[in-house]
Amino acid sequence: MSSKINNQPQVIFFIMSCLFSHTISDPRISEAGLYCGKDKAPQKSNFIPSFIKEMENLSQLVTDHNWGTQSVNIAEFVPIYGFAQCFQDLSHTDCLLCYAASRTMLPRCLPSLSARIYLDGCFLRYDNYSFYSEETDPLRDKVICTSSERLEVQMERSVERVVDVVAKDAGDGGGFAVGEVEGVYALAQCWKTLGIDGCRDCLSNAVKKVRGCLPNSEGRVLNAGCYLRYSTHKFFKDGGGTNGGNGSLRNGAVIAAVLAIAAIIMLALSASFAVYKKLSNLKKEKNNHDQISSSITKSSLNYKYETLEKATDYFNSSRKIGQGGSGSVFKGILPNGNVVAVKRLVFNNRQWVDEFFNEVDLISGIEHKNLVKLLGCSIEGPESLLVYEHLPNKSLDQFIFEKSRTQILNWKQRFNIICGTAEGLAYLHQGSIKRIIHRDIKSSNVLLDDNLSPKIADFGLARCFATDKTHLSTGIAGTLGYMAPEYLIRGQLTDKADVYSFGVLVLEIVCGRRNNVIREDSGSLLQNVWKHYRSNTLVETIDSSLGDDIPEAEPSRVLHIGLLCTQASASLRPSMTQVVKMLSNSDLDVPTPNQPPFFSSAILDSESSIRSYSTNSFVFNALKKIGVSYSYSESTCSHNSDEPSRSEEPTIQA
Repeated sequence: MSSKINNQPQVIFFIMSCLFSHTISDPRISEAGLYCGKDKAPQKSNFIPSFIKEMENLSQLVTDHNWGTQSVNIAEFVPIYGFAQCFQDLSHTDCLLCYAASRTMLPRCLPSLSARIYLDGCFLRYDNYSFYSEETDPLRDKVICTSSERLEVQMERSVERVVDVVAKDAGDGGGFAVGEVEGVYALAQCWKTLGIDGCRDCLSNAVKKVRGCLPNSEGRVLNAGCYLRYSTHKFFKDGGGTNGGNGSLRNGAVIAAVLAIAAIIMLALSASFAVYKKLSNLKKEKNNHDQISSSITKSSLNYKYETLEKATDYFNSSRKIGQGGSGSVFKGILPNGNVVAVKRLVFNNRQWVDEFFNEVDLISGIEHKNLVKLLGCSIEGPESLLVYEHLPNKSLDQFIFEKSRTQILNWKQRFNIICGTAEGLAYLHQGSIKRIIHRDIKSSNVLLDDNLSPKIADFGLARCFATDKTHLSTGIAGTLGYMAPEYLIRGQLTDKADVYSFGVLVLEIVCGRRNNVIREDSGSLLQNVWKHYRSNTLVETIDSSLGDDIPEAEPSRVLHIGLLCTQASASLRPSMTQVVKMLSNSDLDVPTPNQPPFFSSAILDSESSIRSYSTNSFVFNALKKIGVSYSYSESTCSHNSDEPSRSEEPTIQA
């Protein structure tokens, strides 16, 4: 990409020279100096789009004021600081032309993290730190001595006198001066970001340097904070800062043409970057998938497609025990008699491919009593298959929400499920080799074994989380009603997002009610529990199907812990390790929770149609701004059932 950009400057310069030759103006677009930093922006960063945005913002400032500063922040990266300024003798028209020329030349440095270009009429720079008060930069400042013509001794003295005069005049407060002494002309220009003292120091340094050009008849000093030039030919304008009258229409056309060239280059640059990044990501994804695929094929995880096909009686509908958004789940009996659950994945887009490899890669080596064990997979048949341990009981939502449930969980069973789920999450966050965030903790993703012990399932959306990171900035995916506010609105993912989801799950288990079902008399489950907590009547929210023979203090304490996990601020939520300790030790004090976030009822109502999301709700507007799409996902799995039960929950995938 950069090589293509580097081949364009001569063409651009030729076109602009032709344009300017037909005008009465002289925007002085000759390149005096260009510096490109050695450090390059990482491929994963959004540096080039941010650079383009920076140039656009500076364009407006130069149009309005003939100079400007601008900074753009990049997520998970350093900011870009930009500065542009025209020399004070240029008319406004010539200033715009000079800036447009510099803007078309500077991309030659991309993807360098820093660059500066000096034209004879303007200056443009960007860097990854705030350089605005910088006077000199010994490593990058330049002295340019041109012209083969040699000056006589008398003319050398004139050079010394005139550069001293313009440096003094500019340093006395105006920041700009031009002068002439016996046929020698000079111009001094400080950047407007320097104070008076900074300007004086910068020009004093420049005067010393430029004298080193003698006896050459022309010399320039390109300092970080100022510009100084002398020549035996007059190169500046008298009474600058106004537009010439007769040529204004013609110059206006030239400005339009040059700005069009700049815009085309920026668009081409943006398009090239987008294509480059897309191809790089696809190549990296393919390499990752190929590597995982190769390791699977060589490992004990690999199952032959034909074996699984026969185990499920060729995916007979009578063997179907669950249905999810990414595929169907079948009961399989292997040749050795072992019973397994086979998930038949439907890859209708790239997302499912990524989720498949993500799930296999993350949990293939993880074992915990409260995590569903992945036994293997098949990637060589017409569709990809995942093989899990078979759990004969239904998913948790079938036990606490369904009207047709044949078994009602007692309090001891519910408490054990809460504790086991907490232990499984604590292991994912801190106990395993990989630090894993599940991202989709909900009742339908908690399966129950023969003893009604919980096992967390469905790791398709899970993400690894490096220990040296404070958060991940990632695409938003999950189930509405369970998603933490900082993740839902800003895309900031930490293990505290799982803590929030767990807190919602705790309230659902104790109250026997879905969080994303709104009731006119009490609002959402989260709202209702908080209201009763404030009035010290938490016992009124406990599932009535539990009967009266339960120790009220323990369910109330568990609800208290659930509210602690659903606080709006992630920093206030406990870690899952702390949650496990609070659940297992009733003597530990539970801190007082702050008010949880309350979302619009329309966005949480599972019975509402997609049209409900077009209401003026806070969540919808925030999601719309960050480009999140909505879809309904049928949650897995209904075990030991002739017909899989379906629980529609509003899910999102960025």
